[in-house]
Amino acid sequence: MAIYISKSPEDTLKFGEEYAKTLSGGDVVLLGGEMGAGKTVFAKGVARGLGIDDEVLSPTYSYMNDYSGKLYHFDCYRLDCGEQAEALGLCDYFYADGVCLVEWAENIKSVLPERVKKIEIQKTREGERRIIYE
Repeated sequence: MAIYISKSPEDTLKFGEEYAKTLSGGDVVLLGGEMGAGKTVFAKGVARGLGIDDEVLSPTYSYMNDYSGKLYHFDCYRLDCGEQAEALGLCDYFYADGVCLVEWAENIKSVLPERVKKIEIQKTREGERRIIYE
């Protein structure tokens, strides 16, 4: 485990962009942190690092946004169990060629792949975040 201290949203964005360089197709990254911690800002950085120019938005109401098959950004906040993710076809993306970023993964833990990476974003002071990653 390693820790990165982000001093601003722009800093979190840049960290996500650098972190993307460690990822390859098929990687599943669980993004933890309370609402407003900066998970979507981090996801925007990852998208930029993967060469995606599309605007990255939180997929809260669509469950998952697909960015050209390079990045799949999940928000499982409104799911109660893994079976719901399976019924929606979301689990198929875990075995595709893109990188999966999964917010609120604890809600679907029964269907997550065995090998995952984890990022935890914690609010510390105003505008500052502690990013714990592996």
